[in-house]
Amino acid sequence: MELYTPVLALASLAALFAVGSVAMSSLIGPKRYNRARLDSYECGIEPTPQPIGGGRFPVKYYTVAMTFIIFDVEIMFLVPWAVYFDQLHWFGLIAVVIFLFNITIAYAYEWRRGGLDWD
Repeated sequence: MELYTPVLALASLAALFAVGSVAMSSLIGPKRYNRARLDSYECGIEPTPQPIGGGRFPVKYYTVAMTFIIFDVEIMFLVPWAVYFDQLHWFGLIAVVIFLFNITIAYAYEWRRGGLDWD
């Protein structure tokens, strides 16, 4: 347990600093509220009113987000496989072929739905 004492001390010091910084900024920070400060920030543009029930995001937003997630998962799986390719032998090759087959099905589905068409 004494090996973890410096780690616990550093963690508690970091937590104390984080909590103390937030507390001190709320206590001694300036409190000048006005309409512009309380309004939502839209990169300097006046925010447009939202319809009742909130605005709708286009489906294109979600398909692009899912494409990036698929790319990220693919890279996270393929990089370690490429590093240990010679040690994995046939098991690693079959696992990657199955994985790439599944990813190809996802890409084909998105392509057929028009998610890769950039209008």
